[in-house]
This record gives sequence, C-alpha cells and structure tokens, in this order.
Amino acid sequence: MPPKPASDKKADIKPPSALLSNAETVAKSDLAIQEISPSPDGKFVAFATGSVHGRTENPEDYEIFLVPSAGGKVRQITHNEANESDLRWAPDSRWLHFSVQAGAGSLEGKYRDVQGRIYRLDTVSGKVERLGAAFEGSFEQFILLPDGRELALGLKGTETQLYLVEGERATKLPGLDGTYDGLESARSSSAILIRHSTITEPTQVYLVADPLHPDQLKALTSFNAIFAQRAQPKWKPYSWKSDDGRTIEGVLIFPPGKQNASHLRMLTFIHGGPSVADGNKFGADSADWATLAAAKGWLVFRPNYRGSSGYGDDFMLEIAPHLVSKPGRDILAGVDALVKDGYADPDHLAIGGYSYGGYLTNWLITQTTRFKSAVTGAGAVEHAANWGNDDSTRDDSWYLGGRPWENADIYQSEAALFHFDKVKTPTHLVQGRADVRVSYLEGVTMERALQALGIPHTFLVFPGEDHSLSQNPWHGYIKVREELKWLEKYDGK
Repeated sequence: MPPKPASDKKADIKPPSALLSNAETVAKSDLAIQEISPSPDGKFVAFATGSVHGRTENPEDYEIFLVPSAGGKVRQITHNEANESDLRWAPDSRWLHFSVQAGAGSLEGKYRDVQGRIYRLDTVSGKVERLGAAFEGSFEQFILLPDGRELALGLKGTETQLYLVEGERATKLPGLDGTYDGLESARSSSAILIRHSTITEPTQVYLVADPLHPDQLKALTSFNAIFAQRAQPKWKPYSWKSDDGRTIEGVLIFPPGKQNASHLRMLTFIHGGPSVADGNKFGADSADWATLAAAKGWLVFRPNYRGSSGYGDDFMLEIAPHLVSKPGRDILAGVDALVKDGYADPDHLAIGGYSYGGYLTNWLITQTTRFKSAVTGAGAVEHAANWGNDDSTRDDSWYLGGRPWENADIYQSEAALFHFDKVKTPTHLVQGRADVRVSYLEGVTMERALQALGIPHTFLVFPGEDHSLSQNPWHGYIKVREELKWLEKYDGK
C-alpha cells in the first residue's frame, strides 16, 4: 500500500487558533467591515464598510477606507451616498476599482436608485472616475484581467452580455443570446470563467480562453440535462405603450406548442427588486417559476415596468415617488394590450409576484377586479410600519420622497391597504416568519383585511424563514406547489 500524502497526516492539520497566532491588527472600525482587498504590491489594504445593525439607513456607514498593510493611519477615500462594493485593484496597485449595484445609489449627488455603475479611484489623489458612462444599460459585475483590461456584465433590455470597458466607452463583445453571469478572472491568465443561460437552457459554467470572445465557450458543467428532453416553451420580447405614452418592454413565455396562439389564459408574473429586470435567462426557484407555469398551460407575461434596470437611469427614476401606482399602470396597460392583440383571454387572467412583485400584486388587486386569482408573497400593503421594520429604510424613504412624517400623503395614497375595500380577487399569501426585508406583519395585516372583507384566501407561513426562503429547500417547493394549485383552482380552463 502506498504511503499517504503528508497532507493527510493529522499532525499537519492546524486548528484555526494556530493559524491566527501571529496575526496582527491592521485597522479597527466602529462600522462593520464588509469587504477587504489587499493591493497587489502588498503595501495597502482597502476595505468597505457597512452598518453594524444591518440596516441600510445612514449613507455615511457605506464608504471605502485605505490602510497600510503594516498598520498605520486609516484613510477614508470615499465620501458619498452610495453603497460601494466589489473592490478590485488594478495591477499597478494605484487604481482601486469598485461598483455600485443597481438600486444602491450613485456617487453623483444625493442618494437615488439608478442603474449599476463601475468606478475607479486614484488612491494617491483621491480622484474618482466613472467608467463606461456611455453605456445605456446597467452594469451587473466586472473583473480586471492580469493586463489591466476591464470586462463588465451589462444588462440592456432582456439580455445580459459581456462588455469591454475603456474609459467612458463600453464595447459589446461577441456573445450568445441570453444571459451571462458569474464572471470570474484568473490571477495570472487571461482565461475567464462565466455562467450562461437562456429561458429554456439551464445555467452552466463555461471556460473562455479568449476573454474578448465570450461566444467561444467550453462547457465545464452539464446540469439538469433532463430539461432538453422535455417540450420547451417558446418566448419573445413584447412591447407596449403605457398610459402616458412611455414604451415598456417585457417577455411573453408561451405554453409548449402554442407559440403565438390566441386567447390563452395568462399569468402576469411580476419580478421583484424593483431594480432588476426579466429577460432571456433561466429561472427555477421559489421566486422565479415562470417557465414551470408556462409548462402548466399558462401564457406568462413578465413586464419590465418603470423602476426596472436595463432601460436607462430615467426609466428607473420615474418610479419615485409613486412606488406602486406608476409601475402598476405600466403593467395594466400591458395586460390591456395583450388582450387587444388577442394573446390573452380576458376571462382567464391571473397575477402574482414575490417581494416587490408582491407589493405590486397587492396594489393591482385594489385597482381592478379582472384578475380571477392572485398569488403574492413578502409584499407590503402599507409603507410606514414597513419603513420602520425592514432593513432598507434609506431605499424606502427615497422611493416615497421622504420619511413617513415628511411625505405622509404619498405613504398613504401608495399603500394597498387603504384601497382594500375594492378587492374581489381570491388571493394566496406567502411569508417567511423571520423576514426582516418585508416584515411578516405586512402579511398578517393583509390576511386580516382579506378575512374582514370575506375574500377567499389562504396564508402560508414558513417558520424560521427569512425573505429568501432559503433555510429549507422544501419550503420553496411547497410554496410553488401551493401557488400553482391556487391558480388552477380559480383559473383552471
């Protein structure tokens, strides 16, 4: 028998305490240190901070700091109202690149929810430059290659593709239709790892030898091959005019074998965020089961209402302060257009969504009785208590034009609860009992209102679950199963 490798010997396995025995404190902060990035030359450490309590409330909690790696004076190198993340050093150890994700503010002026942006900071002068500013979409993620070139994932419309970023320019690289994500670079090679998917092709991991040709992929995984053996739904982008003339885009997913068929029962399935967008990407989880609904015989309408990313900053900004009524009108105009164009059966319409998609579902069943059923989850029905209970108070107050006492009329007029006397739609609710993003008590309040009004409803609560329902995978399965059963009960055809 060959001897065991030395690494298998128990004596070589050091406990964590031994590994830290020679550790020295480089810097201390009263804030939570959320991300650490040492410079390539080993001289400095950059770190990004956040709030200790986890609430995104004070802009000054979210900044970038710099400290010599041997210890010394800590220097704050950003001063703004954005939430910086994804710290990456350029090879020269002078420029520090970072991003601000969509819906996390921007470095330009007061806090506002705009599209994802990338920046670089000169750690000597403190000068900050916005990169790829000419790009009209939303940057999702970026990497730096060993030679300093910058690649970024950019969402524009219904596609996320890879871009080469040079100064203000962002040049789209050749790519496959669909959505790229999970971008990773090597330390000493130009090769990159990336994920790719489409509505009908599950996400796989690929190796790209030439980073400027992400269309030339070598598959490293082959998960969920069974999907290729099943009847596939077809899909297409769909555009319409909202009530004020603004062009809105979304996605239509048809039941297998019924592409462009007419008079179909339709589920309007609303994405969360709101600063994301639906498009040509695979979804199969508790919050994104549109393809499964299509396989069950539904025409699925996925609207990218105002507030969605990938359509320009102005498109995102138009959601404020009418947090639900403005995007709600976009969605209803889309439903009208689909009925007029003959795709949707007006007598068999359903609606649903989770998180912010739940906000909009709760609002829309107060605005029309045309939906025969609704499935909603983790969506607020009022905004004052939700502002006080959730972990994103800065975001809430920006959307609604101030804190509750600063814009009380909007807080009430944009709240579904104060319009519930008009609700007639049978509604299925879902909530995680430990949710702090949208308080569980929002679901309790909505259930009590439906009970008082005599509206058919169910309330499914998962103990111990937070907003993502990720503690137990069976909970997500049960959620989707019960939502599909509810739709069939009231909209079966």
